[in-house]
Amino acid sequence: MERTFDDDQLRTAYGYLLGRALVVRQERRDLAEEGVDYNVIKHNPLGSAEFVNPNFDVAYLEAWVAVDDETPVLLEIPRIEGRYYTAQFLDEWGEVIVNINERNFPDHPSGTFALVAPGAAASVPDGAVPIELHSDKAKMLARVELQDSPDDAVDLARQFTLRSVGTPRIAPTIAIDDFDNQHLADVGLFDHANELIDAASDVCGATAEPQRLARSVAAYVASSPEARAEIDRAIHADVVPWFLAYAVTKSGVFRNGWLGTITVGNYGDDYLIRSAANLVGIWANSASECIYFVGTRGGDGQPLDGSRSYRLHFGPGDVPAEAVDGYWSIILVSLPDYRVIPNPDDRFNLNSYSPLEFGDDGSLDLYCSPVAPDGPRRANWLPTPDGHPFSLTFRTYIPRANVRAGEWFPPAIESD
Repeated sequence: MERTFDDDQLRTAYGYLLGRALVVRQERRDLAEEGVDYNVIKHNPLGSAEFVNPNFDVAYLEAWVAVDDETPVLLEIPRIEGRYYTAQFLDEWGEVIVNINERNFPDHPSGTFALVAPGAAASVPDGAVPIELHSDKAKMLARVELQDSPDDAVDLARQFTLRSVGTPRIAPTIAIDDFDNQHLADVGLFDHANELIDAASDVCGATAEPQRLARSVAAYVASSPEARAEIDRAIHADVVPWFLAYAVTKSGVFRNGWLGTITVGNYGDDYLIRSAANLVGIWANSASECIYFVGTRGGDGQPLDGSRSYRLHFGPGDVPAEAVDGYWSIILVSLPDYRVIPNPDDRFNLNSYSPLEFGDDGSLDLYCSPVAPDGPRRANWLPTPDGHPFSLTFRTYIPRANVRAGEWFPPAIESD
């Protein structure tokens, strides 16, 4: 079979399809856990680090939702006042469908919500707010801010309920080969191209070309052992290095050594940004809820090195609290897996509620180093993995207008 795509088109096909495969990978891993099933809420323990780039500032609950044309699922949300919360729903490509909270549903911030299949005529209870999904499956991630009373947040999280009105028909997960972030999917990804594309509709506005290319690559891969080996070599030698570089430096606005993910959650035509988000921190929320900044390089332009000491200096009037109407958080994770780094102090993040030390002028310095600093600096310190690369993720919840406009960035990560 003659090859009908060039190297750039192979990159496009792989980058597009990988985003979907990352969601399927997470679905398969989640459902392999004991006690996890569709339409059953899982309450994560406080401090759980099961996700890449986890969030330690909230009580987390999650579920895979499955519906069909006749079978809705009902979500009950308790009344929550005075603290951040949201029930975020994402589709099978990683696009945010909706955030249910008091900002988006001021007339119905709590109570019953009916999750229904697209175009379904299923009846829903009186008083329930219908939420139409993009396909027959969705991922729910609900968060309740801990503040300084985590027990109260956990109690509120436990009051969320989810139940199916009947027994929906549930398609089995797609049997892709497992892969990790150090060894991304190989040519076997294209063995499932048609199924990955056909099993869930994609709301992206520019799907025709990448889907055509993915199907073309899949057909070529299946045409002969030689073609399969050719594409596998190209994936390892060119496509994966290209995509990893794109994900950490080019999938957003890069400034001060930080990648600002201003366009997340709802990606429009930018399916490659979506795939990058699914890799770096799956289940990214929409920019109105949270904007993420991923720091991978120091002020000298070099990758962050866990053997060195770094400082972030926020000037007076430019401290993190000035960037948010909700709260802020910074977490340190390893590369390339974006997992928290075990340390004797279980010290993984700093946030709005940390007992930080501020300068006399109102400025704030945060420190990252393999050895704890002495004195007041220790309150503002995150431990780094000595001898290994790392990354920082800075979250702004309910970001202010200047953050959403891309005008505010965290300061450069300077050598200390």
